[in-house]
Amino acid sequence: MTSNLDVLFSPYTLGKLTLPNRIAMAPMTRSFSPGGVPGQNVADYYEVRARNQVGLILTEGTLINDPVAGNDTAVPRFYGDEALAGWAKVVKAVKAQGGHIMPQLWHVGMMRRPGQGSDPDLPAVGPSGLLKPGKLVTGPMTEAAITFTIDAYAQAAEDAKRLGFDGIEIHGAHGYLIDQFFWSGTNLRTDQYGGDMAGRGRFAVEIIKAARKRVGPDFPILLRFSQWKQQDYTARLAQSPQELAQFLEPLADAGVDMFHCSTRRFWESEFEGSDLNLAGWTKKLTGKPTMTVGSISLNQEFVATFQGDSAAPASIDNLLERLNRGEFDMAAVGRALLVDPEWVLKIKAGKLDNLVPFTPDALKTLA
Repeated sequence: MTSNLDVLFSPYTLGKLTLPNRIAMAPMTRSFSPGGVPGQNVADYYEVRARNQVGLILTEGTLINDPVAGNDTAVPRFYGDEALAGWAKVVKAVKAQGGHIMPQLWHVGMMRRPGQGSDPDLPAVGPSGLLKPGKLVTGPMTEAAITFTIDAYAQAAEDAKRLGFDGIEIHGAHGYLIDQFFWSGTNLRTDQYGGDMAGRGRFAVEIIKAARKRVGPDFPILLRFSQWKQQDYTARLAQSPQELAQFLEPLADAGVDMFHCSTRRFWESEFEGSDLNLAGWTKKLTGKPTMTVGSISLNQEFVATFQGDSAAPASIDNLLERLNRGEFDMAAVGRALLVDPEWVLKIKAGKLDNLVPFTPDALKTLA
């Protein structure tokens, strides 16, 4: 049997929010909300995971109120009476099971494909009009557009609190709009929103501050960020702990309560000379709580310790050891929870043989 699972199933308190365990459902785009309106199927999808004791549900990315925020009209909106009424039903369903849920607020920026979204005639927007380094698509965002977008994030945060959500997560990772501002490869601006690390982070800082002003001091704000981008898996915002600190400190000061640190593999060290992963370094540098994510339970090594192999780097023992020593505070599980709503209970009971393996076919249904 693997090492003691108690740490994974111990309560965690973030401000005034107490979660029953350290497991979050990671946000995963599903595209089952026609016209951007989440229906009963979406409520059922999240309700069953709350019933099966996921500690914190982070919803799929939800689009802020900007006609060029998304690519897909079946991705849920987080604005408009009909969509917000749908989300109210989701919250009610999750809360009826004693669950906790936060929406992920999203804008794809230059990742928006031509002719896609709620207004396909409008061009994509980004800090410098670059999809990736060297690939210019359009002109840079105006300051008026930036101000508009900041307000749209803030309004979504206010609506989330009004609807009864437990907090929000701002999507600042994976090469989408906020990350396009972070990344020197796509942000060539020379005004206050470009230049050095602090300038490139200003857009996110102003979003966080605007959201905090709307929701007050006790409503948790999470920020998801990553070094890697869909446009370039080898990209890095920070090459050293010193650069990472320069990046993170203004965001922490602006009001982030927890950093959701997205890596492709949770067991990989972030910088040479230390086995800390990105979440570990982020917590060390900022003192803020962190959540790790990256291939948890997708690799066979994760369950190898249940067969007596505790040396596997991707094993559950590795995750538990890192949690125990306080490297990070929570672990987000993505595709494993998408395909198996009972994943949490099976892990707790040691029923690893009963875990449902992920296959691409799971993406075709919302169950």
